[in-house]
Amino acid sequence: MITVSLHRLDLKPGSRILDIGCGTGRHAGAAIRYRDIFVVATDIGLAPLQTARSNLGVQKKLGEAQSPWSLCAADITRLPFGDESFDAVICSEVLEHIPDHSQAVCELKRVVKPGKMLAVSVPRCVPEHICWRLSKQYRTAQGGHLRIYTRKGLTDLMARAGFVLCRRHTAHSLHTPYWWLKCLVGPSRADWPIVRLYHRFLVWEMFRKPRAARLLESLLNPVLGKSIVLYFRKGKK
Repeated sequence: MITVSLHRLDLKPGSRILDIGCGTGRHAGAAIRYRDIFVVATDIGLAPLQTARSNLGVQKKLGEAQSPWSLCAADITRLPFGDESFDAVICSEVLEHIPDHSQAVCELKRVVKPGKMLAVSVPRCVPEHICWRLSKQYRTAQGGHLRIYTRKGLTDLMARAGFVLCRRHTAHSLHTPYWWLKCLVGPSRADWPIVRLYHRFLVWEMFRKPRAARLLESLLNPVLGKSIVLYFRKGKK
């Protein structure tokens, strides 16, 4: 499930891309399909990195990987990279989990080159508020979401660090009702038939990508989009 549109990151041959909080490697996997770039994917947990390594390795065996990549364990508040190391940075569905998000943003500023792009996505305000109201377990889960961002609040946070908003969009409207259903029955429960059925639909939609479902999602995204994606450019010195 790709949240960030990579073509909006101004990627060019020789670009170095950092995917922070890579999880299973969804964005890193999309990035290595580009030619003549280098992708670094990080996560704080070893288990996600092992899955990402497996997924990226499969792409390499299938000949889908056009560019080299590497993985490393890293904390977003203490990134093990030099200043101005990357031409593009992806930070998708990460900041809402970080206690010191101001320090995390400072690190994002430090590692991206002046004039280059940063893509940040977080859960959208209204759908996330509904999830919090429907389920105490959802909002208090260990390692879960610590805060709800408004678009203005996140933009202001990034602006204080020297980032300029370039464009934005919403994504994953078909996933919003699924999370509302999970919150109603209990986020940790997967045994309810309607939840299982909706999950099967989402998996089918992600792998088959039927035109009708893509059109429906694009129409619903402005209203029901689960995530908001903001694209920033770091100010030049």
